[in-house]
Amino acid sequence: MFLGGIYYSVAAIEVAHQHGYHVITVDYLPENIAHKYSDEFHNVSILDKDAILHLAKELKIDGIVSYGVDPGVVTAAYVAEQMGLPFQCSYQSACILQDKSLFRKFLRDHGFNTPNAKGFSSYEEAADNVHLFNWPVIVKPVDSAGSKGISKVSDIKDLKDAVSYALEFSHSKHFIIEDYLDVLGYQSTSDCFTVDGKLAYVDYSDQIFDPQTANPFVPTMRIWPTTMQQTHQNYLTNELQRLFTLLNCKTGIYNIETRICTNGKAYIIEVSPRAGGNRIAEIQRIGTGIDLIEAEICKAVNDPFPEIKMPLYDACYMGYTLHSAEKGVYQFIDYEQTFKAQHFLEQSIYIKKGDIIEPLTGANKAIGDILLKFKNREECNVFLPELNNYIKVIVK
Repeated sequence: MFLGGIYYSVAAIEVAHQHGYHVITVDYLPENIAHKYSDEFHNVSILDKDAILHLAKELKIDGIVSYGVDPGVVTAAYVAEQMGLPFQCSYQSACILQDKSLFRKFLRDHGFNTPNAKGFSSYEEAADNVHLFNWPVIVKPVDSAGSKGISKVSDIKDLKDAVSYALEFSHSKHFIIEDYLDVLGYQSTSDCFTVDGKLAYVDYSDQIFDPQTANPFVPTMRIWPTTMQQTHQNYLTNELQRLFTLLNCKTGIYNIETRICTNGKAYIIEVSPRAGGNRIAEIQRIGTGIDLIEAEICKAVNDPFPEIKMPLYDACYMGYTLHSAEKGVYQFIDYEQTFKAQHFLEQSIYIKKGDIIEPLTGANKAIGDILLKFKNREECNVFLPELNNYIKVIVK
């Protein structure tokens, strides 16, 4: 059973079919793209864990995943625990990982580097506690992914609007405020994998943000391998292993965000027991030959999966999020042909000609994803400052 029907599930559904598995997709949006690839669809909200559990028992499923779908993770963990099915972690641990407020508290209580943070349910409650923070601050929903609902606030007078914006994207109607920490170099996002609680595959990337987008906190590029100093990578890997041990994690995929800050410290920002969006595991598979997607799907039904080991890249790879700086009617993607011939691997377009597109305020506004390859990072860096001149979204 796949919870959610977004495009990022399609690659995992294809892997499931290659293994002969019967795929059931579930959510409350019948028009979602992944339902066209599944064998069976059921219209049930993935936020309703008891309704999903009832359906799962009725269908006698052998495994459940919320592949690349953040809202379904807690439900998947709940169903797996109730039915004795494989999952990365317990329901309790999933609740901690999926709630930014609970996660920050867990990190703080166990001595991890973590920004000063506190969760709230109303502006009034937050306004009474502004003295707790070192401004500027970040305000975001406790339970939303894809950079939706995030604001940087430098002046207390702007806090109310930021809280309202965050609450628009929170299922639980809770938000978190935390000290803003300046990044040193690049933030990282990658998919990792544990086997019997041990980190068998850990990876870091350079995640790049475009300050010209409507929401500067939505990343537009991810590059592998990372330029992060090895000492920082070693520290983060040890801390991630400590986290997985404390949470009694088992076997499965995780999307992990980390950053090194100008104060010299390395931080675990987010850990979610699911695959990441933007085709992260797919480009990692292309670059390393290690298939985390197949491992996750086989694990979910307790079947043997391919060997998982530490990654080694043979070149420089980029995932580029197609987006528009303005609202308009989508026409096509215009590539500079020499650039395309030398560096293009493949693309996924999530809309069609004539659709209305909007500026990039969150991952849900992405037009598509392009996978690119360069000989090395030096060659990649040549194109970074003006990549929009080589890949243009044409609107009218």
